Amino acid sequence: MSYILNFLTELQNNNNKAWFDAHKKEFEGAKAELLEIVKEVIAKISQFDPSVSSIEAKDCLFRIYRDVRFSGDKTPYKSHFGAFICSQGKKSSGPGYYIHIQPEHTFVGGGVYMPEPDTLAKIRQEIDYNGQKFKEIVESPHFKKYFPKLWDEDKLSRPPKGYEADNPFIEFLKLKSFAVSHPISDEIIKEGVLASHATQAFKEQFAFHQFLSEAIA
Repeated sequence: MSYILNFLTELQNNNNKAWFDAHKKEFEGAKAELLEIVKEVIAKISQFDPSVSSIEAKDCLFRIYRDVRFSGDKTPYKSHFGAFICSQGKKSSGPGYYIHIQPEHTFVGGGVYMPEPDTLAKIRQEIDYNGQKFKEIVESPHFKKYFPKLWDEDKLSRPPKGYEADNPFIEFLKLKSFAVSHPISDEIIKEGVLASHATQAFKEQFAFHQFLSEAIA
C-alpha cells in the first residue's frame, strides 16, 4: 500500500495542476487502492455496525481538489486522502468513521466534528441528562487505549450558556466537537494492514457513536 504514500509524498512536493495532470495515472492508481481499503473497512465495520453495510466505498471518499476561493493557500490539491463512512452519507452531521491518509500524519477516528448549533445543543443536553453513561464510554480502558482524549482544541474556557460551572459533566459540556482520533504509522499502510488496524479502533468507537446518534435523533 506504499503506492498511496508515494503518490501523496510526490504531490506534497509538486502541488500544481501541471504536475497533477501529468501524473493522473498515478492518482487513479492511488485512488483505486484507497477504494479497496475503504471497501474492506466497510465490510469489517458492518460486523458490529450493520447500519453501514449497504454503503458504497466510492460514496465515502472526499475530493482531493481544494476549494481555494476563500483561502490564502492557493495550492489546488489536498495533501491527503480522506474518507468518511456514515450511514447517512459523508456530508451528514451524524457520527461516522473517518480515515485520513497522509505521509507521517495518517490517523483514523470519527464522531461529530464542529456540529451546527442545534446539533451541538442536542448533544450537550443528552450529556447533561445522561452524563454518567457518556463518561463511562469515553473513560473505559478499551476506548482510551485508542482514544486517550476527546478532541478539545476548540473547547470553551467557560461553561456554555444554560449550564452551571458546578455541573458534574461541565468539562464535556464545554466541548464544541465530539470527535476522536488515533494515529496510524506509515509502516501499517505499507504492510497493507490499515483496514484491520482501523477497524480495531472503529469498534471501540461504536458505543460513542450510539450515544451521539441517540442524542441528535
